[in-house]
Amino acid sequence: MTSGEAEVSTVRGRRLAGGPGTLLVWLYGVMVVGAVSRSVYQIATEFDRAPLAYALSAVAGVVYGFITCTLVRGGEKARRAALVCCAAELVGVLVVGAWTLVEPSAFPDATVWSDFGMGYLFIPVILPVSALFWLRPARAGRPGLTGA
Repeated sequence: MTSGEAEVSTVRGRRLAGGPGTLLVWLYGVMVVGAVSRSVYQIATEFDRAPLAYALSAVAGVVYGFITCTLVRGGEKARRAALVCCAAELVGVLVVGAWTLVEPSAFPDATVWSDFGMGYLFIPVILPVSALFWLRPARAGRPGLTGA
């Protein structure tokens, strides 16, 4: 393995998709399938009923897909991209979750992020928090994250 390959597969000695990262990849993959298939069906069959909700579910699916790909790809650039996307995802979940509680009439049908992801067992709000924790940069002296 060349040094370039080592950089792609690890971040300071830690694989993005290794250990707890494997669970994150798996959960994000499930969320991709759930959000994309749900939104494609709803957009194709009943878009006029709740266009905002269905469009937001499609956006969530794209975000989940991008995060999944960056976690699998690995490397420092992928880690930073995933970190930004997970932060944006968390903001989206919090904003849409609050919006659906404050003004439910704006959402005649649920999105993936409605009620902070209650329809998905709150995974949409737990997942980005977990990913942000996993993706945070390694700091000197912090055991277990540098591979030492």
